[in-house]
Amino acid sequence: MRFVSYFLNDRLIVAPETLVENPDLKPVPFGELPEIEPQPLNSSFEYSEKLQQILYGKMLLLDEHQLPLKTIQQHYENGFVMYNPGVKKTKYGWKCNRCGNVKDHLFASFSCFRCKSESCVYCRNCIMMGRVSVCTPLISWTGPEVKHKTENKLVWQGELSAGQQIASDRFIKLVGKSGELLIWAVCGAGKTEVLFRGIEKALNMGLRVCIATPRTDVVLELAPRLKKVFPNTLITSYYGGSDERETPAQLVISTTHQLYRFKQAFNLMIVDEVDAFPYSYDKTLQHAVSTAAHPDALRLCLSATPSRKMKKEVIQNKLPCVKIPIRFHGFLLPIPKMVWSGEWKKRLERGKLPPAFLKWIKSQAVSGRRAMIFVPSVSIIEKVTELIRGHVEVIVDFVHAEDPLRKDKVERFRQGDIQLLVTTTILERGVTVPFLDVVIFGADHEVFSESALVQMAGRAGRSKEDHNGHVLFFHYGKSLSMLSAIKHIREMNQEAGF
Repeated sequence: MRFVSYFLNDRLIVAPETLVENPDLKPVPFGELPEIEPQPLNSSFEYSEKLQQILYGKMLLLDEHQLPLKTIQQHYENGFVMYNPGVKKTKYGWKCNRCGNVKDHLFASFSCFRCKSESCVYCRNCIMMGRVSVCTPLISWTGPEVKHKTENKLVWQGELSAGQQIASDRFIKLVGKSGELLIWAVCGAGKTEVLFRGIEKALNMGLRVCIATPRTDVVLELAPRLKKVFPNTLITSYYGGSDERETPAQLVISTTHQLYRFKQAFNLMIVDEVDAFPYSYDKTLQHAVSTAAHPDALRLCLSATPSRKMKKEVIQNKLPCVKIPIRFHGFLLPIPKMVWSGEWKKRLERGKLPPAFLKWIKSQAVSGRRAMIFVPSVSIIEKVTELIRGHVEVIVDFVHAEDPLRKDKVERFRQGDIQLLVTTTILERGVTVPFLDVVIFGADHEVFSESALVQMAGRAGRSKEDHNGHVLFFHYGKSLSMLSAIKHIREMNQEAGF
């Protein structure tokens, strides 16, 4: 978009060219404007509460709301809104002010209709959130804060285990302070329940809370649980396709990607599955979490499989940590069993399943128990599913990240309408289904890391009524990740006193 700049009452004002009828003013792309300072706050201006709710704690593109451009400009001139550069030139290259990207190969240019430039630079790293470029400003709220209510009652009758209670008490003690805490808890330890009392304290202090996770499925799992136990708290979930994103909730459950839109919004930032892909590998997602949190926020990290770096920081006492080595129901983690299945890749190419795997499939179908069958890639998921369907009479389906029916299929699986669900690693975390067995088909594939295998194994045996779920690694050769995952699970069981 092109803007003009001019002086009004000895103050430099900028405005979109469509709002200024003065032929003497030369419009330029937003990125070519002189540095903009916030306008003084006019306390007598009647600001739009709707705009406040949409923009508070965020930086959004002009396209991300429905209010007229004239309304935005009026709020800017009265000090309630600020125009911020989207992509900015630095002495080292380009920088995206939304996602923090500074990698040259993740910027590109195009012929832009809005600013009339033949080479308008934009950020490719966060393009899925809407294109941010040199000529697209990011709008932020600089007016009064949104006041959140301080009467938020936790409605939950459950009891915490001894390990959960220790972690909960430590968390509660830190609420309202700045700093960082890691809760290192095995899969099925009940991390969500550990959060309840600390979140309640934060909400009743008027603080704003975010639970961020790398996976949409985890957001969909957590949102109804939190809404149930905090029935009088305004809670929204943010993920691709969510329709709740304009609500100024006090408790936000979000994918880490959606945090690109927030700025200094949260006093308590909880990062669930902090070791999960892509968050653990993507510096811009980590930047998004840091930017979304207030500078004095408490940051709580949750993980069953922390990275080597985090483990090292714990050992060196640089990162405070509470460990929960046992599941909430007090039973062991299921130890995976390795099953040799021959050259499974060649068998699939010939349209056949490995005999050992086929034998298990038939037995599982007869048992009536549900099973998650993890495969190493989307490229084979439909083929494996069709081959399984040819040998059993139960309902078999598949799901992956780009599946348009993903949400519906996972819910049908939870309800028992689907007995065997073939999936990629998208369901390795955050999905809890009772009476479930887990199989990793081609467990020796390089895509399956130690942490991924531990997480997938952790889907089994999560309920007290069915704590002996089976976990099978079907493989052609034993990988280091397989051996490390089994060692990891054994060590956690030993630490729990078994």
